[in-house]
Amino acid sequence: MKTTRILSTMIAAVSALTFASCAPSAKQLKEAIEKDPSIVFAAIEKDPVKFIEVVNKAAQDAQQGQAAKAQDDEKKSRQAEFANPLKPDVSGDRVVFGNKDAPVTIVEYSDFQCPYCSRGFQTIQEVRKEYGDKVRIIFKHLPLDFHPLAMPAAKYFEAIAKQDHKKAEKFHDMVFENQGMLKDKGEGYFKEAAKKVGADMKKVEADIKDESIAKKIAADMEEAKKFNMSGTPGFIINGVSLRGAYPLPAFKDIIDQHLSVKK
Repeated sequence: MKTTRILSTMIAAVSALTFASCAPSAKQLKEAIEKDPSIVFAAIEKDPVKFIEVVNKAAQDAQQGQAAKAQDDEKKSRQAEFANPLKPDVSGDRVVFGNKDAPVTIVEYSDFQCPYCSRGFQTIQEVRKEYGDKVRIIFKHLPLDFHPLAMPAAKYFEAIAKQDHKKAEKFHDMVFENQGMLKDKGEGYFKEAAKKVGADMKKVEADIKDESIAKKIAADMEEAKKFNMSGTPGFIINGVSLRGAYPLPAFKDIIDQHLSVKK
């Protein structure tokens, strides 16, 4: 496998030179090297350090080109969403973090056990500090199959929310701030956190089995799928998506553009 990649890189590098001087065509070089790979091996043996430099530079250039293309594609997609925003469901009795009448709504699809979602939580805290009453966050669920505690956590959150939205928000913060506790305490930590936020535990234990909560989580997962969010965290900011644990500047770019339009 490594030899094949090396050959491909060498062929590409040598082929590029044929356009700058009189030399065999790229096709001829490719056929010659495939017929007798020792041509390449001899070149490597003659100057192995230089060969490694050439291969590394070619790989770096390829990676940079791919990254630039991905960023360009993402920028185009984002601008398309500004013109034709995504429309997640923001109605009903969802828990809202922040000002309910804020001009910017961030719908978050998250997994309580996901380490990247913990980063996303920290960034959202920064967003709230930066923008105050100008933003609100609607927290939705995308528990991943390989995080066995994510679904129970989502059910606890919604069960507490049936009692008090503020207590649900405190539970949310506590779990993400102490995500490492899940390794040792498992689902028991959710009970501990629910007690600490002052939830009625008898009601919580009954409500986590409520079919309406299961349906709400399933609806969140289906909505995330509709917006091509297969991983976590994912965000939709006034209809414009961010997929992944982006830092604050990425949020600012989108939020500032929305706020400038609303002025």
